[in-house]
This record gives sequence, structure tokens and C-alpha cells, in this order.
Amino acid sequence: MYRVSPFVRHFAWALLGGALLSTLWVNLSPASYYDAIEWRLADLNLPGWMATTPVSLTPVMLVANGLMALFVAFIGKELWEAVVLERGPLVGRASAALPVGAVLGGMAGAVAVWLAVGAAIETAEEAGFGTGWPVPLGGDVVLCYVIGRRVFGAGHPALHLLLLVAIAHDLLALLILGIGYPTSALQPVWLALPLLASGGVWWLVGRQARPNATEVQHRRAFALWPYVLAGGVSWVGVALSGLPPSLGLLPVIPAIPHAARTFGLFAEAEGLLHDPLNRLARLLVRPLALVLFAFGLTRGGIDLQALAPTTGTVLAALWIGKPLGVVAGALLAAMVTGGGLPAGIRLRDLALIGAICGIGFTVPLLTLDTALPGGVMAEAARMGLAISLLAGPAALLLAAILRRGRPTPKLSQKM
Repeated sequence: MYRVSPFVRHFAWALLGGALLSTLWVNLSPASYYDAIEWRLADLNLPGWMATTPVSLTPVMLVANGLMALFVAFIGKELWEAVVLERGPLVGRASAALPVGAVLGGMAGAVAVWLAVGAAIETAEEAGFGTGWPVPLGGDVVLCYVIGRRVFGAGHPALHLLLLVAIAHDLLALLILGIGYPTSALQPVWLALPLLASGGVWWLVGRQARPNATEVQHRRAFALWPYVLAGGVSWVGVALSGLPPSLGLLPVIPAIPHAARTFGLFAEAEGLLHDPLNRLARLLVRPLALVLFAFGLTRGGIDLQALAPTTGTVLAALWIGKPLGVVAGALLAAMVTGGGLPAGIRLRDLALIGAICGIGFTVPLLTLDTALPGGVMAEAARMGLAISLLAGPAALLLAAILRRGRPTPKLSQKM
């Protein structure tokens, strides 16, 4: 396995730095904090056929719906390459079965526990049965990586499986949120824009990136500005459709010429590649650290007095439902396909992956304002997401305990 690039670790520190600063700010001077992040920069008077509700530009809105689309595209690129490129971890039915089982199992477990615990302990007046169930579906790719690297070491196959599961959790969570809780009335007709942008840029320039292309065709296909322009058009279409605008750049990714093979998720070796998709990703590395800091600053502020039953619901879903679901889903997929666990991954590695997936921060924070009614319930959930970070130290402790025990035998290759 190739080493994961260190920039993912830098993303984590930027995110946590912004969240820490915002937590100090919101507890020392809450009025000034909320005034700052909700400052109305401009009001857009869009016609009714474009937007069914008024649009106000605020710092929190610009970061979450605009700038975070760059981060979602960045991780979406890795999942796309895992599906379509040579040696991709999701290429082929057998290779994809276990990660898909882990992802679906984790999401099902999180929702099941959210519903059960919420029905038992939720006391918020605005809460109905199942209110907020999309919150625990996502996780946090960068924070899972930081803990996973300490647990497994750089280059371990379990680290790559963890990243794959975390990325898929995040992207599916945003998609499910958009369908179940659209930002405005769904207007699917606007999805024609991202389809046209993706198909158009591929037809005009992307398809010319072939081995027998002329020098002129090669230069045209490898220029970056057409893909940037198509991404902007795609983002507008997704935003107007009612789906989360943070998904807006994903439709263009398949149209961008890419390398012939993958070196693993966020592989350091990708820095040597010159295809447009990897070049665009490299250009985003430094800006994304600032984006994640801004996201932590605008969405990560934790009110230390917000403890409420919703906090317990969040923690139960993330610490019990999702880890058990990840392990159960992966083992079920291995049993159904008869392929066993991937080479180099043991049962205890799978248990540690499940434990680390109990971290929920970035994508769950994106879902709060849409999936929950706001107010006390949302702030209590935000506190639960912050406390869920303790799953990281717990995973490190579990790893140390397992290392002191007897080695766990590999799962039989003929289950």
C-alpha cells in the first residue's frame, strides 16, 4: 500500500483549530459570535422560478454551502477513483462487497439506535419520532485518518479501508439528507444543469485525452479552466434543485480526465501525476486547510451548557449503532461472498475500524441545521458530536489492549 499524503493530517488540525477557537468565542461572548457568523452580507432577490425561499448570504452559509463543496469534491474524487481506476479498492464485485457492507451496516446501525434511543429519552418539545435521524449517518474523514494512522500505522491496508468507509459514509449522508430534507422545495428540473455541464465539458474537451490524441487535442483536454467553469455551472444547478449545495461539484468529476490507475486513497504518489483531476486536487490542498478552519470556526462552536437528551441520542448512535453496524455489515458481506477479509486485515482491525467510525463531526455538523429544528435540540446535538471525538482516544486504548492480547486469527477465506 502507498503512503497517505500528510496533508490530510493538516486538514484535521485546521478543522480542530477552528472548532476550538469558535468554542471559546461562543462561551465567552455568545452574542458577538452569532452576530459574526450570521452577519447578513447580502440578500439575493431571486425570481420564484429559481428559488422558492429568500436567500441571504452569511458567513456560515457561504462556508457550509459554497466553500465546503470543494472539500466534498476532494473526497468524492477519491471515491470515484476507487470505483473506476485500475487496482481501485471498489473495482469488481468481490472487492466492493465488504466496504459496501460496512458502509450500509454502519448507516443502518446508526439510524436504528437513533430511533430507539430518541424514542426512549428525547424530551425536546419540537422533537417528533425520528427527528434528526440523518445526523449520525456521516462521519469525519480527516479526523478518522488521524486516529487510524496512529492505530494502524501509515500504509496499513486497514487504514485504507477505514478511509474508504469514512468517505462513503460522508457522501451518502449528504445525498440522503438532500433527498429527505431538501434545503428548499425540490426542483429536479435544475439537475439538468449539472448533467449538461458534465456531459458538455467531456464532449468538448475531456474525451480528447486519449493516447493517440494530437498535441493540440492534448493541450485542450489538459487545460483546467473548462472543468472549473463546468463545476461552477454544476454547483448552481445542484443548489437550485434543493439538494445540498456542498454536493454541487461532484457531477463534473467523471468528466475530468484522470490517471490510468490509483495508488490508494489520498496517496502521496498522486503528487507526481499530471492528469487534470490530480492537478486540480493538488491546487485545492492549501485552500482546503483554510476552508476547514473556517468551517470549524462557523459550525464547530460548542455551547458547554447545551447538554440535553439529544446529546445522548447522538452518542448512542455514533458509539453503539455505527460501530456495531460497520462490523456486522462487513462480516455479513464477507460471509455472503465467501471471500473473507481483505489481505492484511484481521478481525481486530475490523473492530478498530468500527470504533474509529464512532467519530462524527464535519458532515454531521453540515446536517444539523437541516435535519434538526434548531435551538436547544441542535445545540445539544452539536455537543454530542464534539464529545464523539473521544472515540479517537478510546480506539487508541482498544488498540493497545488488543496488541497486548493474543493475535486474532485471520477470518477464514472460505466462510
